[in-house]
Amino acid sequence: MRALVKARLVLPLAATLAALAVAGCGGSGDSSSGDSPAALVPRQAPVFIEVAVRPEGELKSNVEALAESIGGIDDLGKLIVTELEQSATDSGEELDYGKEVEPWLGEKAGIFLDEYDGDAFTAYGIAVQTTDADATQAFVDKQAKSDEGPAEDGSYEGVDYKIERDDGMAVGVIDDFLAFAEDEQAFEAMIDASGGDSLAEEEAFADIFDTAAGSFADIFVDVGELIEQSGGSVDPEAQQFLNSAGIDAKEATAVASLVPGSDQIEIDVSSDLGGESPPSGDASDLLGSLPADSVAAIAVAGFGERVEEAVDQIDANGIPGEIPKGQFKSGLKEAGIDLEKIAGSIGNLGVFAEGSSERSVAGAAVLTTKGSGEATNTVSNIGLLLRASGTPGVTAISGKASGFSIRSADLGPKPLVVAAQGERIVIAYGRLAATRGLATGSANTLADAPAFKKAVTALAGTPISGFVDGPAALELAATLIPADQQAGFREAKPYLAKIDYLAIGAGSSGDRATAKLIAGIGK
Repeated sequence: MRALVKARLVLPLAATLAALAVAGCGGSGDSSSGDSPAALVPRQAPVFIEVAVRPEGELKSNVEALAESIGGIDDLGKLIVTELEQSATDSGEELDYGKEVEPWLGEKAGIFLDEYDGDAFTAYGIAVQTTDADATQAFVDKQAKSDEGPAEDGSYEGVDYKIERDDGMAVGVIDDFLAFAEDEQAFEAMIDASGGDSLAEEEAFADIFDTAAGSFADIFVDVGELIEQSGGSVDPEAQQFLNSAGIDAKEATAVASLVPGSDQIEIDVSSDLGGESPPSGDASDLLGSLPADSVAAIAVAGFGERVEEAVDQIDANGIPGEIPKGQFKSGLKEAGIDLEKIAGSIGNLGVFAEGSSERSVAGAAVLTTKGSGEATNTVSNIGLLLRASGTPGVTAISGKASGFSIRSADLGPKPLVVAAQGERIVIAYGRLAATRGLATGSANTLADAPAFKKAVTALAGTPISGFVDGPAALELAATLIPADQQAGFREAKPYLAKIDYLAIGAGSSGDRATAKLIAGIGK
């Protein structure tokens, strides 16, 4: 009976989601559909994914262009249909996609995940838009027949459906949707949702999901509902971090959208963080000033303010078993360390990594300050903190930069260098990385690198906050991946080699935090 389930019920499920997303492109018939698949999703479902199963125009051509450039596939739809029909034949079933599915397939499909216990979801459902409910019902009826015996019949609120005998999977037509569910209970919840009590009716969902446009797939996550379903608690350390960032996780929602381009793959994220206002600031100038041959680099705006907020939170809440409430800042001040003053002097943070092998890898964190005096004083205070903690191997450095280095067997062959020069502070692995991190007048920076310029252009005005050089990262990864994982890496390498760069941009729109991740695809 298991083979029957896979061929008769799960096959249509797979066909109408990931596979038929491309196979359905530009098919015959009226492709218009009614409501969003979210109209069949229970209101409390914390995760919902919507996919365009019949993309058209620029979206269609972009998907096809990426399939050809990444996988060398010149007709992705034909390949998918052939594989699906062959899979059905191998399972003892027959499927003629062109006659049985394509005529009624609508524009969108959606899947929801529900009943999260902290480790996994225990309920799911799928809704696929259809342009011909009668033809869809005929397809369901045909697939429900088998030499091993027909699926059982079920009915709820006037909707008839089929139930797989072994594991209870349910399938049927609800309004203008082909619907699948893990069991009868989930299927009946979809019927209830179709009556008006659905996720589509939730204001929080509608407000944020409407920000998605021109996408191939969208994922909605209700973070608060996930927390509620998993027991209603957040790890104390995670909660402390969220509080310091002004994020109320129990009120937060987010949507991520996959937007294919002809030569790039873009993921857009928009989130209502549940706090008073989203993070703001622009650290792209700092990012662009980092070394040109950086394998990867990121920059964070307003880092000092975040440190101040984190210090306030730790002081207010204490550290259980170590530091009582209200004594964190005062205890350090007694040792001559004013964390508030240190944090107040810091502006943005940049981090870069460089090297082509495990032996040559190096990197640094670069902090901007409000003045050269502040930079020197901050490094001095860090030195005080280390001496107070009894850290061994600390040696003062001299020259244009002031600071110290730390050598330890745990750190490997290179020292950890903490130094200040001008209005910058660097915390680097290796002296060369420290020197490169402190350099501000060099022309050999990321801002001058061709791939970085492409990344900035691709972000279309969103301030760049992260960058990865695709070829350099692939070369480094090849030397760092363990021998027992090299086989899988070699299989993925031809596809990873197509990535020219990764660009990350962050910003805000109204009361929402926004972000973009773009993978530039080379020929």
